[in-house]
Amino acid sequence: MNRAAPFLLSVLCAILAVPAQAQTAPEPQGLSMELNATAETENGCMMTFVVESGLGNDISKASYQMVFFNGEGLVERMTVLDFQDVPAGRTRVRQFNIGGTACSSLSRVLVNDVATCESADLGEDACIVSLAASSRSDIELSN
Repeated sequence: MNRAAPFLLSVLCAILAVPAQAQTAPEPQGLSMELNATAETENGCMMTFVVESGLGNDISKASYQMVFFNGEGLVERMTVLDFQDVPAGRTRVRQFNIGGTACSSLSRVLVNDVATCESADLGEDACIVSLAASSRSDIELSN
């Protein structure tokens, strides 16, 4: 019986480990927008955003009023960026060239308001109320 104990213990450990491996990462809740990268171009600053919807419903059109701040914290420009469609549970990457503005002159981008949020099942405020903004670049993204 002593010989069987280590074997039974290893079988028990293997059985208990299976459910832990089967677990998946939780679905994101709300809408996330990440300023993923910036690059200087001949015409200005190219910004790459990653957007993901965990709202459970497709967004057929999303656009946001964005405010760009310079290094001194002064408003450099306000504009609307069109993120197009954001399907539920899918990741979308969108690029925008901010003409006439060097990336190095910007310190922060503010998602000021939603300009358009079209969805068959969501209200217009769903695109801003549930928005979580973050940045991987030197330029801060906030809402």
